[in-house]
Amino acid sequence: MEKHLHIITLNVPFPVDYGGVFDLFYKLPALQQQGVKIHLHCFEYGRGHQAELNKYCVSVNYYPRLEGHKSISTCTPYIVASRRNDELLETLLKDDYPIFMEGIHCTYLLNDKRFSERKKYVRIHNVEYQYYKELYESCSSPMKKIYYLRETTLLKKYEASIVEKATAFWGVTHKDVSIYQEQLGCNRIDYLPLYLPPEWEVNCLIGTGNYCLYQADLSVEVNEKAAIWLLEKVFKKNEIPFVVAGKNPSKKLIELAHRKMHTCIVANPGEKEMQDMIAKAQINILPSFHSSGIKLKLLNALYNGRHCLVNGATVTGTGLESICHIGANAREFTEIIQQLVHEPFTQQETNKRKELLHKMFNNQNNARKQVEWIWG
Repeated sequence: MEKHLHIITLNVPFPVDYGGVFDLFYKLPALQQQGVKIHLHCFEYGRGHQAELNKYCVSVNYYPRLEGHKSISTCTPYIVASRRNDELLETLLKDDYPIFMEGIHCTYLLNDKRFSERKKYVRIHNVEYQYYKELYESCSSPMKKIYYLRETTLLKKYEASIVEKATAFWGVTHKDVSIYQEQLGCNRIDYLPLYLPPEWEVNCLIGTGNYCLYQADLSVEVNEKAAIWLLEKVFKKNEIPFVVAGKNPSKKLIELAHRKMHTCIVANPGEKEMQDMIAKAQINILPSFHSSGIKLKLLNALYNGRHCLVNGATVTGTGLESICHIGANAREFTEIIQQLVHEPFTQQETNKRKELLHKMFNNQNNARKQVEWIWG
């Protein structure tokens, strides 16, 4: 029997140029290798049609995202309402293939009775109401705060309302799975690790680097907040060389990074330059103010960098706790940095990462598991 699967993605999953599309894209070749015939449905708003996707899918369809006032609803979150599309629903009704929705964003059809008998699966990339609550708490713009607070309220009600409407949910972290079980009453959710580039291998330099590194998309407000926290609370008096690197830093952040002789910023590094900085750093430092989901920048550092220092929000519930150094506040970060700055990274630590990461992020094993869950 042929295995056909509809996959609905919240965005066009190629090129793989930001963390949110890694799981969406690398799932496609892995499922294809398991004999799955993929019918891909993408919401497109600025990334264009991508011929690369045709290599892994028997069909690829694109739909516009409804932005602005057209997607404002009194009961449906904006991220969901903006992805409602009648053409998509009519296309899905032409057959009875299972439907896999990438993110809460793509779940509008769960409230359509025409799909009540279909096999329907939802990938949980974040506990969205929690994610938007954290965006609200970290945001400085009054207008954005109003939007994030409204979306938080709608998402909490919405996520609770759909837990019985899908055949199954798959979370990216154990923590997100637990929240769905304990807070939303979902008894049909399992843990499914992220799909990563198949060429990724643990490739850490042994020995000692000579600087600490924070890397992120610095145009994202919460990432800028983390960089500022490190500069002001951890490295203001701690005169160990510290580099901030990433995309589109603000003037404020650039000025702050250059106030001290031992801190600097690298704006918009190329991919090769960024990977080189990650590999050569003594400590990759990655605090987060968001606790939901999993951070690709952490995985990148674990595969390619030396010591990794994080806080609980970055790593709790990911299964990666044993291969990270964890600090709770600026004082603990400072103490751990001082302990690690001259401590060589060893082959033993590399081997520990290899064992854990290869087992957890094995695309073929995870694709086989997903196929078994869908077709038995």
